[in-house]
Amino acid sequence: MLTSTLLAAATTPLQWNPTVGVIMILANIIAIAFGKSTIKYPNAEPALPSPNLFGGFGLPALLATTAFGHILGVGIILGLHNLGRI
Repeated sequence: MLTSTLLAAATTPLQWNPTVGVIMILANIIAIAFGKSTIKYPNAEPALPSPNLFGGFGLPALLATTAFGHILGVGIILGLHNLGRI
């Protein structure tokens, strides 16, 4: 019973295309900008090899902002796919 319900709720598969990539990149940029202004200690240890290249972030801040960016991007991509815009 549960399997048939899940199969009935499944949508068509989403193929990767450049639009999906651009949305994910923009979501990560937004997340990094949001993290830059809200993280209390963005340069916490361990440091990254070239801090200027990564906006002064340490490893924890970089991982946190990019993880948030991917969650945000997946939500946007799946939402737009369900609306039929992608």
